[in-house]
Order: sequence, then C-alpha cells, then structure tokens
Amino acid sequence: MASDWSYPYPDLLPGVLLKRYKRFLADIRLDSGEEITAHCPNTGPMTGVCHVGNRVLVSPSNNPNRKLKYTWELIEVHDTQPTWVGINTALPNRVMKSVLKAHLLPELGNYTTIRPEVKYGKDKKSRIDFVLEGESQPIYVEVKNTTWTDGNLALFPDTVTERGQKHLMDLMDVMPDCRAVMLYFINRGDCPRFAPGDSADPKYGELLREAIAKGLEVLPCRFDVTPQEIRYLGLAELDFEY
Repeated sequence: MASDWSYPYPDLLPGVLLKRYKRFLADIRLDSGEEITAHCPNTGPMTGVCHVGNRVLVSPSNNPNRKLKYTWELIEVHDTQPTWVGINTALPNRVMKSVLKAHLLPELGNYTTIRPEVKYGKDKKSRIDFVLEGESQPIYVEVKNTTWTDGNLALFPDTVTERGQKHLMDLMDVMPDCRAVMLYFINRGDCPRFAPGDSADPKYGELLREAIAKGLEVLPCRFDVTPQEIRYLGLAELDFEY
C-alpha cells in the first residue's frame, strides 16, 4: 500500500540559498534571477542542512494578506549522496494525517478515529499531535520533524528542546491507561537508522530511554523527499548504541 501512496508538493520554484537570518527569513536567488526573501518555517538551528549556496525550492502564495509571498520548502544537501531535505516544519503533521488516514503504519493497529491537536498532560497545557481511537486503548501520537544526521544516521533533537522534554514527560503520564507513540518524521530519504541526539540534548535522550522503559513506542518513519512528492519508505532501525 505504501508504494501507491504519496503526498504531492505544489509547483515549486528553484533557486539558491543566499542567507538565512532572524530565524524566520531566508534570502534566495531564484533561477529566474529574481532575489526574494522567503519565510523560513523552521525556527531551529537546522544543523547540517542550512548551507548557503545550496539548491532550494520555494512555494509561492497568492494570499494578498501574507507579508512574504514565498515559503522555503526544500534544500538539497550533499552528505552521503545528493538528497532533498524537507525543512517546512508545518508539513509533517499534514503528511502524517494523510498517512494515518491511509493506515500505512500497521504498528498502530486498527483505529477508526483520528483526532488532531488534543489537549493533554497534567496541566492540560500540552497538545498531542494525534489521538487515535477505536481499539481498547486510545493511542497518543507525537510527531517530531527530523533532519539532522551523522552519515546515514538520523538524529533528534539537534538542539536543547525543553518543549520536547515536556512532551516525553506528558506521554509517560498517559501510560499505561493509553498507548503512547513518539513518531520521528525523518524528512529525507538517506537515513536507514535513527538515534536520539544525545550530544545536542542529553536530557532529552535520558527521558526518551526512561519513557521507552515505561512502554513508549518509537516509530522512526523514513520518507523519500523529492521536488514533486513525499513517499513513505518504512521504519528506520533504532540505534541506541550510537
């Protein structure tokens, strides 16, 4: 089924990255010669993927109320091989909603209802990306965009993430009454392995291992990213010996 499924990109415009600054802004020279400022939806450090001079792709918007007409979607990196990497952190949840509707992850079982953005946690101030219902236990699924690598090993996080740490603690709180799933959206097709980014955030790695010991399920999902579409490749191998 996975081979028949894809998430299409809109028509994207090619260019070259000139500069990324103030977290949200990227100056890009389009192949047409026009220089634009695009919205950068990834506010993190983008470790290992933000390379000035590399090929990029942007999506245009016809919304007259937008301050910036373009959104930076992809960048081509040259690590083990030339690879397109998705940098739009708003996209993985939209893609995963499509994946869940298509029931591409047999590991999640036979759910019938998908509820996005459900408040949870002791303080009810967190929102889980998806709650799946239909089996005996609800399934809480948190999605994390993953682009940092060491060779062919995908790593998350690429910086200290107190928000990510809190999500792990909240997921531990819902167990054992509910299933808890941490889904790492590997937004590039060249990584068959996954490990926690301990060097960037040791605390996150400790909490992840603690959560797994308590029953957290980890699904490192591989995606092939091209200028035309995103395709699901299956699960990466967990490598906690890294």
